[in-house]
Parts: sequence; C-alpha cells; structure tokens
Amino acid sequence: MSDTVENPIVIPPGTAKRGQTRIRAFSAGELVADADGALLVWENSYFPRYFFAPDELQVELRPAGQGKRSDSLGPSELFDVVVGDRMLMGAARRYREAPAEGVRDAFTLTWSAFDTWLEEEELLHTHARSPYVRIDALPSSRHVRVVAGGEVVADSHRPVVLTETGLDPRYYLPRTDVRMDLLTPRDTVSHCPYKGAASYWTLDVGSLQLTDVAWGYDTPLREALRVAGLVCFWPEKSADLELYVDGERVGRP
Repeated sequence: MSDTVENPIVIPPGTAKRGQTRIRAFSAGELVADADGALLVWENSYFPRYFFAPDELQVELRPAGQGKRSDSLGPSELFDVVVGDRMLMGAARRYREAPAEGVRDAFTLTWSAFDTWLEEEELLHTHARSPYVRIDALPSSRHVRVVAGGEVVADSHRPVVLTETGLDPRYYLPRTDVRMDLLTPRDTVSHCPYKGAASYWTLDVGSLQLTDVAWGYDTPLREALRVAGLVCFWPEKSADLELYVDGERVGRP
C-alpha cells in the first residue's frame, strides 16, 4: 500500500541479470546460500528474485514434486531444503524451461523460509532489491499543506522530500507541523526493502474518518534515515484528503 507498493519501473518478466554484490541466506544461524553476485531474475516486472547455482548452495536439496507454473518462467520443480537436522519443506524451486538459459539450472529460495538475508554485510528486508531503484530523502523548504473536511491537518515549510525510482515524490512532515491530535495509530504495518517497516494512522476530522491515510517510519533503513519519525499523507487514497505543495494540489485519487 502507499509508497511501499513494489516499484512500477518495468523490467520484462523473465529477465535475468548477474548481480554485483555478495548475497547470503541463513536459517537459524546456518549458512544456506552464498553467491558472489547472485543471479537476479524478474518473475514479475517490479522486483527480482535471487537465483543460486548448485555450487552456491551450502545445503542438501531433495526433490519434492512439481510446483506452480510461472507465467514468465514456466513450470517449476519443488525441493525440500535440509539444514542440519531440519527440513524446510518446498523452500527451493527450479525452472527447467525458463527463457534465460542461465536460469534453468539455478535454484531460487522462498524468502520467508529463511530468517536472515544479507547483501554483503547489510541485512535485507521483504524481498530482493532491484539495482534499478534509487531512494533519496532531501530536506526542502517547500510549503506543504494538508486539508481534510475543510480543516488544516498539517502545514509545514520544512518537509523531507522522498523520491523513489518510478514513484511520485512523497512529502514527510515534522510531527510538530501536524495535528497529531487528529491521528489515531493503527495496527497496520507495511514493509519495503528500501525504506523498512511503516506504521499507519487513521485521520478523524469531525464526522470524517479516513483509515490508513498517513504513515511513518520510526526506524527506517539507511537510504531513508532523514524521514525517521516524520509523517507522510496519502492523498490518492481519498478525495477528502487534499495535499498542496507550494499552493498546487497533488496526488488526487
């Protein structure tokens, strides 16, 4: 949801590209995969998956039958992953008929089956990162104003503008410039491999209640450190939420 939706930069499904960094996967402290430049494969257009050659896997794989067919990679074979005395059922997959020849003998691992993923020595979150996505968080003096139900919800001349490849800019505001008394924290959480975990608020203005229309990152990842503790509004979610940047309304539904 919001800016945490996978980036819309379009890479043709089936594309394979050799990465330039070391990628490792672990389970309960046991090394499972180690590649100096894992193969990046786009099964969909938005983000890649890591694929490992057989000699980059540090564990035993046991055939576990047929998996789901991929629209872009073709039929798949499932494998159980043996890590010490544990068996991770169906946690590896191979596509023998993939369009890119280099993919056909490689294995991809189910992200959630492994508790730790590292790029070099940095912890990875949510899914593999795309080399085509860049994050910038820039201090700004633009005038940002948020209005709902005829009432000013936020008014700031010191936003941080966050840009992410292929997405519209987002304006993160200091809490002292936001009517925090109108925002109620929610249990909603979303995850981004570039920014981290976001939490959400519902906005209540009179009889108007707008659910999950604001979010923030208390502990963002390094690329987005400047937005830590700030509040961002999602005007595309509701026509009742108006966001103005230097007097121009942006982000209509």
